[in-house]
Formats: sequence, C-alpha cells, structure tokens
Amino acid sequence: MNLELSSSAFEDGGRIPARYTCDGEDVSPPLDIRGAPDGVRSFALVMDDPDAPVGTFDHWIVWNIPPDTEKIEEGQQPEGVPGRNNFKTLQYGGPCPPSGTHTYNFKLYALDCELELEEGATKRELEAAMEGHVLAQTVLRGDYSRSQ
Repeated sequence: MNLELSSSAFEDGGRIPARYTCDGEDVSPPLDIRGAPDGVRSFALVMDDPDAPVGTFDHWIVWNIPPDTEKIEEGQQPEGVPGRNNFKTLQYGGPCPPSGTHTYNFKLYALDCELELEEGATKRELEAAMEGHVLAQTVLRGDYSRSQ
C-alpha cells in the first residue's frame, strides 16, 4: 500500500470549501493518513501555495508527527513540532489568494527518524533536515479562489 493523504472535506484536485480559508473560519481541514511504510518514525506535513505572486507561500508546517497518526481532526494542530509559516505564525493559515484560482498542496512525508529542529524553523530548514530521511511522500491538492 502506498502512502496516502486525503480529506473528507474535499477531493484531491477539488475545491477547498471556504470554511478552511480566510473567507470562512480559517480552520484546518480534516486529514486522513493511510499506508505508512515500514520503518516510519515520524511524519512531516507542509501546506503551501506555489501560485502565490511572490513565490511559493507556506501556510502550515509541522514535523515529528507520531508515526501512528492516522487522522488530523478539523481545526486541530497535529501532535508534533510546528514550523513558522509565511504568515509568521506557528499554526495553520488558510488559503487567501489575492486573485485567481490557486492550487494548495498538502504534502505529507514519512521519515525514518525524528528531526532535531527547533520549533519555528522554516520550510527550507525542514526540507534540509529531511534530506536522506524520506521513506515515502504524497500530496493532496485543493484549489481555491475568492469571490470578487
């Protein structure tokens, strides 16, 4: 079985409901994890927007999520260490595109270790620390555009 990340709130490639955005309650969507590979010691989760006008915008970064995690409840920060997103916070910041439709990537990484990173590290620092430790990875994509 391959590593999978899904949500009961939207299909892969579908529209993210406004509830999970700056136009709604700005809470994180529920996420389900399946197919963790043998040897996984932790997960890392990154949500980003590669369509942002200033370059990829990071919305949510968490690592050292326990390997037995199968569900991240709506509006909940998973157990683990939070990183600093581009909103300069340590928690989920929902989609809020300035114009057009943006695709948001929820990336899940299964790692063969726990990472020695301080809370508040950036996605770039996380990616450097994960190098050589990724057993499997998957992505859940969702689109969002704001009504004008």
